[in-house]
Amino acid sequence: MFRKKDEREKEVRENMRGGAGAVTIRHFFKKDEMNAPCRLCAELCIPPGAGIGVHEHQNEDEIFIIQKGIGIVTSDGREIPVAEGDSILTGKGASHSVRNVGMDDLLITAVIIPY
Repeated sequence: MFRKKDEREKEVRENMRGGAGAVTIRHFFKKDEMNAPCRLCAELCIPPGAGIGVHEHQNEDEIFIIQKGIGIVTSDGREIPVAEGDSILTGKGASHSVRNVGMDDLLITAVIIPY
């Protein structure tokens, strides 16, 4: 399957997981299009000042790959600055959040894989 960038399904979530502002999700592929048990395969666009609130990942791993911008990821209560090229793995019941602390959009590739 091949999908052009402008053909990706888009959704906007206000106050995602209790975070500030709106997050735009552009799906690379939806879970019903894949054979693998992947819950999310998408690009997250978080504008300046916005974020995704603290949430846990039980029985699944979430991978964040920072594509553009700068942010703060809170992982089990620890604040970690992130920037382009950084990657984060959260799972085994751990919690995390992310917020954009820069002047430009924070673009993240996000993949959630249940186990």
